[in-house]
Amino acid sequence: MYALADCNNFFASCERVFRPELNGKPVIVLSNNDGCAVARSNEAKALGIKMGDPLFKIRDIVEKNHVHVFSGNFALYGDMSRRVQEVLRNYSPSVEVYSIDEAFLDLDGIDVDFDKYAKEISRECWRQTSIPVSVGIASTKTLAKIASKLCKKYPKLKGGCYMHRPQDIEKVLKKFPAEDVWGIGRRMMRKLEAMGVRTAWDYVSLPETTVRMLFHLPGYRTWKELKGIPCIALEDMIEPRQTICVSRSFSKEITTLQELSEQVANFAESAVTKLRGQNSIALEMVVFAMTNRFKENAPQAFSSSHVVIPDGTADHRVFIRHALDGCRDLFREGYGYKKAGVVITKLVQEEGYAHSLFSDMDALEKESRLSTSIDSIHKLFGRGAVLLGSQGNGEIRMSREHQSPHYTTLWEDIPKASVR
Repeated sequence: MYALADCNNFFASCERVFRPELNGKPVIVLSNNDGCAVARSNEAKALGIKMGDPLFKIRDIVEKNHVHVFSGNFALYGDMSRRVQEVLRNYSPSVEVYSIDEAFLDLDGIDVDFDKYAKEISRECWRQTSIPVSVGIASTKTLAKIASKLCKKYPKLKGGCYMHRPQDIEKVLKKFPAEDVWGIGRRMMRKLEAMGVRTAWDYVSLPETTVRMLFHLPGYRTWKELKGIPCIALEDMIEPRQTICVSRSFSKEITTLQELSEQVANFAESAVTKLRGQNSIALEMVVFAMTNRFKENAPQAFSSSHVVIPDGTADHRVFIRHALDGCRDLFREGYGYKKAGVVITKLVQEEGYAHSLFSDMDALEKESRLSTSIDSIHKLFGRGAVLLGSQGNGEIRMSREHQSPHYTTLWEDIPKASVR
């Protein structure tokens, strides 16, 4: 038995935690550089605002309906996600964090009333974090996701749905759109539409041989999961990423090497933090920068520099130094850079990695201790508590005109209460 805990309109809900007066009012959260709507409250959805709508296209709707607009505050969202995960771990020994706002729970061996259990998990998440969470429980992960969606659609379920009776599953699948089924993508859906498949039940009703022949193993697994046969196991261990990319578009063009170097240093610091988080080291890196391709009369360039890291590293100073070497190689005077980034490749696990015979092991050990200390300080006081000189003030140049305070990750932004 599996549970899927899905935070409702997660980014918008995080903003409402500290602004309760926004409950019942339309709220949207924008992507980097305040570009597109990436999260919408139910009230904003009712106004016709769609996922991915650019802000400039919906500005009339926003102004006319007094929609509350927020720039993405991903440090806050990440911390609130961690808090929800801590609650979920009290209800299952095995939790798979599927995304920032979703997690699967393995309920195998837990003997409880699952309908009450689902509602209890949802209620406790709300009590401890003020984030609304829909919890679906079923015999497979795919059906659990569908059950969690029912909670969002039907408030009378009180945040929890246990979907197990065959007649109930059939009734739900006959109304559930096939394109909304976890595991059915756009390319697969085009084939299904050509076959007249519109609902999840239509898909389940296809002959097994047809499914295996046309949709291969992934589609076959989804087909069996919808029939209540578990085929997708809980992934307790997340495989380390083989590539890490950190890139951003800038709010204004960058024309000097110093400014570009500061931004690249911040990208590199963010990348090395992710690298260290999975206990890996990097052997190669690509630093890139590009001009604004929409400015037709301006000189255009897409420049990149490939950097080989002979010893392999996950140490802050060494990593940033290599990134700056790449930045100096690609920079060209007279160009206005609108976007840049760092891509690290050839990642290997730090444990067991053999350095070259010619490596200065004393220097490597010293850098490792320094990086470990930086990690400890960041864990205690938040990212940005320690900045290397090349990072400038640590700010990545993005448009964030509507950003809320970092309520839980910066000391100066912690909410204050006064008693009179």
